[in-house]
Amino acid sequence: MSDTTWSPGVFPARYIERLRAAGGIAAPPFDADQVQPASLDLRLGDVAYRVRSSFLPGPEQTVEERIRTLELHRLDLTNGAVLERGCVYLVPLQESLSLPPEVSAGANPKSSTGRLDVFTRVIGDRARGFDTLPAGYAGPLYLEISPRTFPVRVRRGSRLSQMRFRVGLSRLSVAEHRALHAAETLVFDANEQVGEGVALSIDLKGEGRNGLIGFRSKRHTAVIDMDIKDALDVLDYWEPLINRGSDEFILDPDEFYILVSRESVHVPPDYAAEMVPFDPLVGEFRVHYAGFFDPGFGHSDAGGSGSRAVLEVRSREVPFLLGHGQTIGRLIYERLSEPPDRLYGSGLGSNYQAQTLKLSKHFRAFSV
Repeated sequence: MSDTTWSPGVFPARYIERLRAAGGIAAPPFDADQVQPASLDLRLGDVAYRVRSSFLPGPEQTVEERIRTLELHRLDLTNGAVLERGCVYLVPLQESLSLPPEVSAGANPKSSTGRLDVFTRVIGDRARGFDTLPAGYAGPLYLEISPRTFPVRVRRGSRLSQMRFRVGLSRLSVAEHRALHAAETLVFDANEQVGEGVALSIDLKGEGRNGLIGFRSKRHTAVIDMDIKDALDVLDYWEPLINRGSDEFILDPDEFYILVSRESVHVPPDYAAEMVPFDPLVGEFRVHYAGFFDPGFGHSDAGGSGSRAVLEVRSREVPFLLGHGQTIGRLIYERLSEPPDRLYGSGLGSNYQAQTLKLSKHFRAFSV
């Protein structure tokens, strides 16, 4: 590892493959499409532990030690098993890390995972936080999984989360965001201000979609197999939401919604982006579990020309009124360590390039 040098920034695909070759990632052979333009899909291992509660191991314990005190039962994932909604599971991942001293890692649910309201977080030994592995981390990886809306079937090799690797602080400053927007057009909306990232607002008009503004999940549905695409009827799992003349919408507590941004956004090839909450003071709701936007998202040369950000929204304690154009999140951009050798949507079978309002890949096409 000491003979390999790593440039500052988020690792593109070839850097991730170099990290694996240098011993920084230990795993069975990668799947053909496992390395994304600036992230690595993480694969479930053989067993899921049903635990009493979520937890962080803290600086004095390993995850395995905590599992011993919290385990209720375990599920064999070799041939697949159902994870029930409202329960917490912990699954050892096939990938483990031995990071160089200057390389750190962060994780997020994959887009398809977030769009099913499956809450996932990566944990490492002696971790003080979720989804973050400090520079130089060496040890196993575990995925906490908690389906919130639908029961789901998973198996060994299912890919519910993704990991990014980086050196140093790669986020752009306010001035750098504005300069990049002037050069590359990050958001296709003349009225949208670019500063500390790109602010995104909600679309509650449904223009061009016959008034369709989103979907609200149904309760007590059948199981969703996380590994099967284009198999399910939308109406068996979702209630379409139609604009009937009002540009406002009330989020009900404990309901899960798929909505879409008013703006189309663009991630230039030499950059990656991450969705972060706009400000907890503007509304008591959570937006976007799956926060990674790979290089080339919405890029014209990769089939994009701007893409909407699909938003997974859940209100917290009280009903909350959303208005059309209300700001709900920010897209923060980061530099890559070097130009990527592949872009999101460019021959990779990416599911959400040039998207508008779109459910996860598990559902057949829907129109109103």
